[in-house]
Amino acid sequence: MMRLFSLVYLVCAIPEAAAFSMKIIDSHLHVWASKSEAESNFPYDQPPPESLQNNATPEALIEQIDKAGVDGALIVQPINHKYDHSYVANAMKKYPHKFKGMLLHDPELSPEMAVKRLEELVLSGYVGVRFNPYLWNEGELMSADGGGGLAVYKRCAELGCPVGVMCFKGLELHYDDILVLIEKSPDTQLVLDHLGFCALDEKGDEAFKQLLALSKYPNVSVKVSALFRNTGSVDSFPYDKVKAQRFQPLLEAFGSGRLMVGSDFPYVLETEGGYDGAISTVKSWLNKDDAEAVLFGTAERLFGKWGALE
Repeated sequence: MMRLFSLVYLVCAIPEAAAFSMKIIDSHLHVWASKSEAESNFPYDQPPPESLQNNATPEALIEQIDKAGVDGALIVQPINHKYDHSYVANAMKKYPHKFKGMLLHDPELSPEMAVKRLEELVLSGYVGVRFNPYLWNEGELMSADGGGGLAVYKRCAELGCPVGVMCFKGLELHYDDILVLIEKSPDTQLVLDHLGFCALDEKGDEAFKQLLALSKYPNVSVKVSALFRNTGSVDSFPYDKVKAQRFQPLLEAFGSGRLMVGSDFPYVLETEGGYDGAISTVKSWLNKDDAEAVLFGTAERLFGKWGALE
């Protein structure tokens, strides 16, 4: 019955934006080595979930994006390979028209080495940097003077390289740190993952006020991604409450030019609606003008044009 409902929703509840063909760039997903690839050439730092271990190769991703009508994707370096960027680099090299990459910053590096590593990876084709605040030692800040994080963040302004921040345990834990980053380097483009991780509950509602407050900074953008991570216990596919209580206020505050769609593949495969449902749902929320930004325009403004369509 749930699958039937999903199919009926995707076919019937689709307004203007879904009625026309348009380029789509998935701004947030991951790939990692299959079990056999990990055993041979690309070892894990942390094993992925067993249920998804063999479902996150570039070929598995291409199968999903082709079925969903997605033209390209930004691969965010997965924690499973941590600071070994060779697997994602290999995917970008193999499918240059499909994939760009966002590297993972290593907070253990000195400022000099962190900037050098950034420059090396940007030269190899990476177009963004991920800050995972939980990789910093407890009590240390991304924005600390003299730290590698701030050095990289400032250098990213000069390189035109956006920095994405993953506030997995709640935006409120990192809000002040993010404000300092913005103040110390206002020309760096900062991107908040997954609607800022503002779940539909009391704690998430308070954090969402902080997210909306960040709209006053023109260099801050938000990924409309991993909708399933923001439902709390009160919503599910097709995410009507997420639309009303998170997406629509973000659209009003930030405008479509600072929002971009993302799936959080492969984790989205284990949710109702799957990959196609995640993309189609966001598409169904948009009129044509907003769709041009959210579906591809914002991503390409920040990360550059994706290659010729095949």
